[in-house]
Amino acid sequence: MPKNPPESMQHHLRQRLNRHARECWPQVEAITVRFRTGFAYVAAELPGEESLPLCRLRFTGVPHTWGFALYLAGNDSYRDNVLPSGLPAGSPEEALDCAGGLYLNALAPVIRVPTGLVVLVGPPASGKTSFVRALVARRQIDPEAVVSSDEIRAELFGTSTAEAESDAADARIFEERDRRIVARLATGQSAVAESTNVTPQARARLIAIARRFDAPVTMLRFNPDVTDLLQQYTQRGRTDLAAADVRAYAATMTRDAGADQLRSEGATTVHDVPGRRQATTPAEAAAHFSFS
Repeated sequence: MPKNPPESMQHHLRQRLNRHARECWPQVEAITVRFRTGFAYVAAELPGEESLPLCRLRFTGVPHTWGFALYLAGNDSYRDNVLPSGLPAGSPEEALDCAGGLYLNALAPVIRVPTGLVVLVGPPASGKTSFVRALVARRQIDPEAVVSSDEIRAELFGTSTAEAESDAADARIFEERDRRIVARLATGQSAVAESTNVTPQARARLIAIARRFDAPVTMLRFNPDVTDLLQQYTQRGRTDLAAADVRAYAATMTRDAGADQLRSEGATTVHDVPGRRQATTPAEAAAHFSFS
């Protein structure tokens, strides 16, 4: 029975493949390699804990040359194949690129969000909550990472609408929000600030907190068409806002929350989150992102 390569060579192969994936296949979280009877089975780990088999490498006794077999999804098997060089063996990177060209190119590039402060920016009914729920459902973020001003309002005031809508209530809500964000950033964890954040003043308060901990600030923009926005608002039957309020938030978003504006305020990176305008569901939008 063929023997596996030494442990040191196995470790080296994993390092090579993961280094190459980081440079050339950003939609991949990691490359896993399992060894059995002289073969290395290579798979791509994707966001959402999905594992995608790619190829099988055969140990030839030479660290830089491996026999190549492509994974066949149709019958869940591997078949010896040739690389683009025309040879049946080559470097691990050649094998990864060959299999990746078949199985990974169809995947949308994944945007990597570093550990730090994530600020959601968008009008009410723009899809922020649905997006965050999809991230949690896919186990891309912990539920505790989400700091929602609406949830804090409900925790503090319940169904007492009149009390919850006062200036004093707002001050108390955002003080509690800031406290929770500080607690996570102080321990090196990410915090997702889920509120409208369409004005520079709202964002400045969050950016100041991130700077205290030298944490990167990733801003995710939710900017649907006004027609779609009003449709979502109507479907959700919200009673705390009127259609005119939604239009006003959308106008503020257009005027004060462009990508260049957000970067000038101190955002490390800015990304648009696809939604109804792009015929993208919250789960599909979540799959575009990977959180460290």
